[in-house]
Amino acid sequence: MKKTFYYLLVCLSFILYSCGSSSGRSSSKNKVVISGKTKSTSKTRTTSNPNEKTKNTSKTRVTGSSSNKKIKSIIKHAKTFSGTRYKYGGTTKKGMDCSGLVYTSFKKENVVLPRTSRTMATQGKAVSLKKVVVGDLLFFKTNKRKNVISHVGLVVETKGAIKFIHASTSRGVIISSLNEKYWNKSFAWARRVL
Repeated sequence: MKKTFYYLLVCLSFILYSCGSSSGRSSSKNKVVISGKTKSTSKTRTTSNPNEKTKNTSKTRVTGSSSNKKIKSIIKHAKTFSGTRYKYGGTTKKGMDCSGLVYTSFKKENVVLPRTSRTMATQGKAVSLKKVVVGDLLFFKTNKRKNVISHVGLVVETKGAIKFIHASTSRGVIISSLNEKYWNKSFAWARRVL
């Protein structure tokens, strides 16, 4: 009986803390932990200008030397999962989902983010696509209900086209371009955590 209860509890936690979960804990304030410091951020929803989706005039840049080192390390760690198969609720090389990839990569640098893409989408500050830099997060509405964030990617390049690493349900962990029709159409907004 105890084993069954434990198993159900573990299954429920995967459902609550995975990519695109519509049920998850939310509050009016969220916390981001960066190197042991806690920073509260208000929950805000910002959408980008639809005309900005196809424009990209920024160059690859990262601000701040300590942030720069962290971001490089986060991206390097994320890329170690390239080719990893998609697994709902996964956070290891055996299987990874989109929010698991971002969560695990940032956690390596002591930046603790929420576990779901929907809740991650409230962290940090909103940025327009014109100002997106390497290390920013891109959020997408890929589900049929279109009003809920269900996917997240980490920007790895901004020269020419914005490219991001993410865990695709069909191809696993890959790098995609925001110029691809599917991702451009599903794009919701970008946010900067570091």
